[in-house]
Parts: sequence; structure tokens; C-alpha cells
Amino acid sequence: MIAWRLIIRGQVQGVGYRHAMVRAAKTLRVGGWVRNRRDGTVEALVQGDPEAVEQLLGWCRSGPPLARVTAIATVAADVDPALGAFEHRPTQ
Repeated sequence: MIAWRLIIRGQVQGVGYRHAMVRAAKTLRVGGWVRNRRDGTVEALVQGDPEAVEQLLGWCRSGPPLARVTAIATVAADVDPALGAFEHRPTQ
């Protein structure tokens, strides 16, 4: 298993990005969470099978149809065995 922390920049709030990411992650069986940040970015922690996580990262580069992703910062994270299914978390 691998884990990444993501900060997604661009037009990613108010376009259904988080809800679409939850659906994509569940389809790929990737665990973790996603939330809006007050600075207008979206933050996520994704973990799971390396191939599935890479597929989700590919999805994140474009997101849902109304999103306009301009950059994604990725930082390796520790795998958290306590994380379950992918979830939507409150803004921070």
C-alpha cells in the first residue's frame, strides 16, 4: 500500500470536485478523505494499492467536467490502517 497527501489548485471548489472524487475513489477501492480548504484549494489523503492510487491521481488532474485543475502538490504520507472507505470531510 502507498499513501499520498494532495493539495489540488485551480477552479476546484463549487464544481462538485469533492463528491466526484469520493465516487472515483470508491470505484477504485482507494481509502482516505477529501475536503475543501479555506484558501480555495482541495486537500486529500489517498491510500491503497499503488496502481489504484495512480489511477485516482490521474483522475485528480482533470476532475469532474466543471473543474479546472491548474496544479497538484503531492507529498508521500504514512499509510494509516485506521482509515476506512474514502470519505468527504468538513472544510478546514
